[in-house]
Amino acid sequence: MKTLQELRRDIDAIDDEILVLLNRRSRLVIEVGKVKAGENRDFHVPSREREIYERLTAGNPGPFPNEAIRSVFREIISASLSLESPMKVAFLGPKATFTHLASLQHFGLSAELVPQKSIPAVFEEVSKGRSLYGVVPVENSTEGMVSHTLDMFMESDLKINAEVLLEVSHDLLSRTGRLDDVKKVYSHPQAIAQCRNWLDENLPGVPVVDVASTALAAQIVGEDYTAAAIASEFAATLYDLKVVRHRIEDQVNNFTRFLVVGRKMADRCGDDKTSLMFSVKDEPGILHRMLEPFAKRGVNLSKIESRPLKKKAWEYIFFLDLAGHISDPVVSDAVQELKNYCQFVKILGSYPRAK
Repeated sequence: MKTLQELRRDIDAIDDEILVLLNRRSRLVIEVGKVKAGENRDFHVPSREREIYERLTAGNPGPFPNEAIRSVFREIISASLSLESPMKVAFLGPKATFTHLASLQHFGLSAELVPQKSIPAVFEEVSKGRSLYGVVPVENSTEGMVSHTLDMFMESDLKINAEVLLEVSHDLLSRTGRLDDVKKVYSHPQAIAQCRNWLDENLPGVPVVDVASTALAAQIVGEDYTAAAIASEFAATLYDLKVVRHRIEDQVNNFTRFLVVGRKMADRCGDDKTSLMFSVKDEPGILHRMLEPFAKRGVNLSKIESRPLKKKAWEYIFFLDLAGHISDPVVSDAVQELKNYCQFVKILGSYPRAK
């Protein structure tokens, strides 16, 4: 049996090999970038990333865990893309929000992540070409849909390129780390709503103040020794706070869904989801007629959400998520039939289903 020192020398040697291979890969990536530039191709192709992840996990003999492969290669791909061209991504900021964490999860540490003050600002950054992609929240498993994001799709031509599912875990943060010191709590309204029972039981009578983001709450608390913030553990690191209590959310399996928006439709990958919006008049039987084109073709609908049309009373915008890509014949045929019952239909995007 080898000694500990010998095993560590073997690991060091392997790490040196990995470094050599990473640089060899990087040189190839630079060549790919030159070819793309010469042929005027997009430098970022999300479907190619997914192919890499799926090929590697399918061929992984172990014992390196499959779930870690995506994390490792996400950073390798992120760093490689930065060699081809800086990838600028706008997100609903500030830093240390859950949207920031979702952006890091999807694009890696080497992307240039640019915080924006509002959801419309994210859409504007991408629409005007200042950022290649934007990341915005669209739905929480506890609190439901984010109406501001849905509203933006009514007036924007951007397409959904991907979705990101992030488990949201809320911590109570303060400067001292002591629960007895907390005389006021700051956070975003959704985070407060997700922790309401815990607050009532553990901090009864303590004022709770709404602010624009969980990260802003952490910033405020950084200067107030009598206050606490509901935010992520990442925010504690960024703003030099201590964790008073971990995981104070009322519901386990609390997930938020984020959308990655861009100016082009994503390529078909074989495990896709399509989102669309359409408008109908409120009349008897209309919901049945809307859903029938999908039901008779066996197209699975994963979500339907309605919003009142602001300019006309008693008329509604519906948002629909379904399985498949708009290029799939059964999906395109169903959407074409749907148009017969609608005032308008708009495809918001077809994109890989989050796993």
